[in-house]
Amino acid sequence: MARSFLFFANVTADNKGRHDEADAFWEPAKSASAELKIKRSSFIGHLALCKSGSDVRAFLERIEAEHKNANHNCWAYCLNNPETEHCSDDGEPSGTAGKPILGAIRQSGMINLMVVVTRYFGGIKLGVRGLIEAYSQTAGEVVSQTRRVLRVRSKRLSICLPYSVIGEVTNLLEAYGTDVPVWSYGAQVDVSAEIRLSATPQVAAALDELQARGLISSWSWILP
Repeated sequence: MARSFLFFANVTADNKGRHDEADAFWEPAKSASAELKIKRSSFIGHLALCKSGSDVRAFLERIEAEHKNANHNCWAYCLNNPETEHCSDDGEPSGTAGKPILGAIRQSGMINLMVVVTRYFGGIKLGVRGLIEAYSQTAGEVVSQTRRVLRVRSKRLSICLPYSVIGEVTNLLEAYGTDVPVWSYGAQVDVSAEIRLSATPQVAAALDELQARGLISSWSWILP
């Protein structure tokens, strides 16, 4: 039985038009930071690419250690899909910090990121509205500092086939692949390629049929 595993492929200039919208998502290309002074308080936004709960914990622990004397380290994150998102006010009045930060993340259109906003109190209270605006503005600023990268959810496939069906397999990979296939030629032909996640049932069915007809030798999803 074929085994399936999830990969994330970059969209390049050659294949950016060949993905299903359901498979594509944006994430930050790199970490970023930004600092704002608002009524004597310092608000420092920190952004990092986070793909798991362990990434989130490690990033938050690092920021808290670097800013252990700060009054607040408020945060929000969104991982993999909109259902995996959380936020924290870290001692600020309820709803004045975490939710505005999460709002900035949602507005960015990106996933797999965490934003922590550190506050050093400057002696002037901002009030509820002022806090919401300050955290929202800081989060928005740090989000704007990072470049977005378009990714495509995919699985990597390997096929062993005779030379006679190269054309048929090539058509299949061109229709559902996200990258340029890697070919290896010997007594038979081996090829590997990334397949759009949403297209894996169709591709698996097509390859099962080709194998049942004796037109390809074998196929499988590649272990990560």
